[in-house]
Amino acid sequence: MSNFHVVSGAGEKLDMPMIRTISMSDVFDALRRGASDFWEKPSHYVMLVVIYPIIGIVLTVWMNGYHTWPLLYPLIGGFALIGPFAALGLYEISRRREQGLDTSWHHAFDALRSPAIGSIAALGIMLLLLFTLWLTAAQALYESMFSSSTPRTLAGLMAQIFNEPGGMTLLLVGSALGALFALVTLCTTVIAFPLLLDRDVGAYVAVETSFRAVLRNPLPMLAWGIIVGVGLFVGSIPIFVGLAVVIPIFGHATWHLYRKVVEPASVIRGM
Repeated sequence: MSNFHVVSGAGEKLDMPMIRTISMSDVFDALRRGASDFWEKPSHYVMLVVIYPIIGIVLTVWMNGYHTWPLLYPLIGGFALIGPFAALGLYEISRRREQGLDTSWHHAFDALRSPAIGSIAALGIMLLLLFTLWLTAAQALYESMFSSSTPRTLAGLMAQIFNEPGGMTLLLVGSALGALFALVTLCTTVIAFPLLLDRDVGAYVAVETSFRAVLRNPLPMLAWGIIVGVGLFVGSIPIFVGLAVVIPIFGHATWHLYRKVVEPASVIRGM
């Protein structure tokens, strides 16, 4: 357990990666490279993320049976909060492809043997807490508008939002609240997980580097967050099945975005 570290990383000193300035063309190039990684062996990647459509179907059945339809929109938005951690294996596949290594699907689980697994787990727990807080806040907002009476069907929820007083307020305030949670996730983890796979720098440095990346490149990073959010929403519409394509592309693209934003460790050591 002496090598199990979370906050500070493996070294005696904090390894503070250098941040590059990127442009919108870099964002779109990262997406193009992510799509290329996906299409190399798409059947393997669909297998890795097929759990998402399954979870989506289960959640839909659960909401229909227990009349929790008001949580549908928050749950869809929640994928953007837990996505950075859920795509961990996809970062590993892109890393291996970059190095010319075997990219068979089972290598996605190599990420679990990373020296930085403690830091990765800590950030994963942080995202889970954010996800839980988001659902709690969304439920509290709904109940403040419509008390605890929930519609029994999706059609009933739509009628409640668009026809009853407070419906549009719920939609607007809820969207703003969700955007706030998404912004926090973007600032803290946009490149944190790829960085930890690449370098065992510790959770603190990973989060701090993500913050610096967003501050250095606010418009490209904001555009990235919007693209991911819209993509996840569109992928969730057909009973979450579209996530089997959207998530791997964004996962691979995140690795390439990380490569564009952070200077390689060799560059820092050579200075």
